[in-house]
Amino acid sequence: MKSKASSGFEKIADRITCLTGSSTAFGIAATVVVIWAVSGPIFKYSDTWQLVINTGTTIVTFMMVFLIQKSQNKESKAIQLKLNELIAASRHASNRMVDIEDLTELELDMLHKYYATLSDKAEEDDDIHKSHSIDNARIRQEEKNKIYN
Repeated sequence: MKSKASSGFEKIADRITCLTGSSTAFGIAATVVVIWAVSGPIFKYSDTWQLVINTGTTIVTFMMVFLIQKSQNKESKAIQLKLNELIAASRHASNRMVDIEDLTELELDMLHKYYATLSDKAEEDDDIHKSHSIDNARIRQEEKNKIYN
């Protein structure tokens, strides 16, 4: 499903990202460096000769940081949406996991510990098809609390 209405910057960024990630682009960059290195004796390794490569690589690097970040943000958003769809489609998954990327680092660490515990409990079970989710664990804990209290 492609969107027909994307910004000019997005189109340019996508195109440049594809081009600069190619082996042709790497070959061109390597060729420029080799030409620059070979031209050193011609320019007597002057400050201007060194400044050319330093300035050129700094400008390219500066611009690429923003293009790469734009591309990564788009990819990350797409992956999150795909994962959200999988969670929503699975009847055994907890829908509370949708949008957990908005949680704090501490909250994510707590969830990680919880899932590590769930994993340990799943390994102890004989039935590999048994569902282990946050909701099921909470319900089981409430049932235990009723029995022992």
